[in-house]
Amino acid sequence: MIRLLLGAGISFGLAALFTQLLIDLLRRSRIGQPIREDGPQGHMVKAGTPTMGGVGIVLGAAIGYLFSHLILTLTTSREGTFTRSGLLVMGTICAAAFVGFMDDWIKVSRERNLGLNARLKTAGLLTVAVGFSLLALQFTTVETSLGFLRHDFLGIELGSAGWVLWSVLMIYATSNAVNLTDGLDGLAAGSGIFSYAAYTLIGFWIFRQLSDGDDFNDIYDVPHALDLSVVAVCMLAGCAGFLWFNAAPADIFMGDTGSLAIGTGLATLALVTNTHLLLPVIGGIYVVEAASVMLQVGYFKITGGKRLFRMAPIHHHFELRGWAETKVIIRFWLIGGALTLFALGIFYADYVAAVQLE
Repeated sequence: MIRLLLGAGISFGLAALFTQLLIDLLRRSRIGQPIREDGPQGHMVKAGTPTMGGVGIVLGAAIGYLFSHLILTLTTSREGTFTRSGLLVMGTICAAAFVGFMDDWIKVSRERNLGLNARLKTAGLLTVAVGFSLLALQFTTVETSLGFLRHDFLGIELGSAGWVLWSVLMIYATSNAVNLTDGLDGLAAGSGIFSYAAYTLIGFWIFRQLSDGDDFNDIYDVPHALDLSVVAVCMLAGCAGFLWFNAAPADIFMGDTGSLAIGTGLATLALVTNTHLLLPVIGGIYVVEAASVMLQVGYFKITGGKRLFRMAPIHHHFELRGWAETKVIIRFWLIGGALTLFALGIFYADYVAAVQLE
């Protein structure tokens, strides 16, 4: 628990500090976010708002994660042990953030809304995803079965090659889904807080069960659960520190730096905790946002130019229906919070059932 509190406190403070420094720097340099001309007209007033705020999220979370271990080691008799799983997840988050940073930098330096071309961006994300997958198989105890609530819940063995393909797909899909969600002030950051809260609790719960020593508590088989919970809480706090400045009307946008990092972090946490299929429930908002874009494109092609929604992603549809931006954001947050509670309920119900079977 001490490590979680240390990580959360340090990450929140540093994320807020770095975000404020970034806002000041970008404003002095007159560097701001170009706005899509085909987006809602009400968003044109946001042109010039500083972007790349995801730098604050990731730096705050990464430093908070490292310092929580160091401080615990120096101030108590308990050692804050790093694990390969935790370091790999945090390293992958930073790598995805770098891909997003390159995309953001091209946007602001060339003063256009298009950053890296689709091929380069995809290549960067796939490189990060493949790197994580291979390193996870080589250096961690990750299971290669398809996980829902734990590694053996479905009993579907993917094998090493199948797990790598599945892992790459999850990282690519989740990072892009969060990227699509990042269209309103605070929507992606607030949703990320709920999602990372779920993995903070899941990781800590698994750790507590594993440390109790009872026979049935090995059902999760996630020996590095506590360290993964620390990673999750640091990302949660990083999102919260950033949200202080990103709440509508935003002083800064997270950009692809933040959205790709948040999505990649959630996917990798799901993979190493063997909760692959629980992630679409936890991150249901991201699923809906991505699905709305796919449905819009598919319907447009099938019907020869008709639209299913007024605009996709779906948060813009509600804006164009007359909802205030803050109303859309808060209602999406409420849905995200409810989905998080529902996912945790499923997770706990499975634990209770497993105990009774023992």
